[in-house]
Amino acid sequence: MKILFIGDVVGKAGRRALKRFLPEMRDAAEADLTVVNAENAAGGFGVTESVLDEFLQDSEIDVLTSGNHIWDKREALDLIQREPRLLRPHNYPEGTPGNGWFVATASNGVKVGVLNVMGTVFMHPTLDCPFTCVDRVLEKKPSDVKVVLVDFHAEATSEKVAMGWHLDGRASAVVGTHTHIPTADERVLPNGTAHITDVGMTGCYNSVIGMEKEGVLKRFVERIPERFEVASGSASVCGVVINVDEKTGLSRGIERVRADEKS
Repeated sequence: MKILFIGDVVGKAGRRALKRFLPEMRDAAEADLTVVNAENAAGGFGVTESVLDEFLQDSEIDVLTSGNHIWDKREALDLIQREPRLLRPHNYPEGTPGNGWFVATASNGVKVGVLNVMGTVFMHPTLDCPFTCVDRVLEKKPSDVKVVLVDFHAEATSEKVAMGWHLDGRASAVVGTHTHIPTADERVLPNGTAHITDVGMTGCYNSVIGMEKEGVLKRFVERIPERFEVASGSASVCGVVINVDEKTGLSRGIERVRADEKS
């Protein structure tokens, strides 16, 4: 089976590009399941009800993952409790609204566990250990769920690579999100887990990780607090296609995919 995973959607430009290119990307990949990280989709920070409806209304997207910006829009507290396909990092403390584990049924009938966890190195807030969190989930997962996709939302490349090795042979794929810069290290690890350090973002690359250059440069150069504005202009969709053996849950391959609007 094929899983299409799309990296962090940033603002209006990212949503526009995703809407334009997702159908053809799904067709080209012959994807059975599509997962999208949506944590920056509403104005660059968080998710709103209208954005959630936009993503899920046409059934092109099966599961939405997120990260440290999931609570930036207050309405997310309600949305995440009534929409199980919208995930937050699973390693938030017990009692936090929502959860980060969802079992989806792919178009070919295969059950796929999607797990969303957040790293602790250079990340705020500091959550429970993501490594022990994934261990607990995998120990308790239903026996008929062979395919497991992990979205590891983390800053440090070392932590994301370590998670790949930690889960090698126990998860179908570990895909990194959060840094908005695609890495070129996609591969299948020795025991069958597909891994990439960061998928990259879906948004405007004529920017600083999705934000207008001027405000970011002012903060770096002048050290003056400056409000970040989401970049506009042409955008790109970045993701990966993962080829999984649904009988064993192990991966056969992983390939980066990208679609670009013309400037």
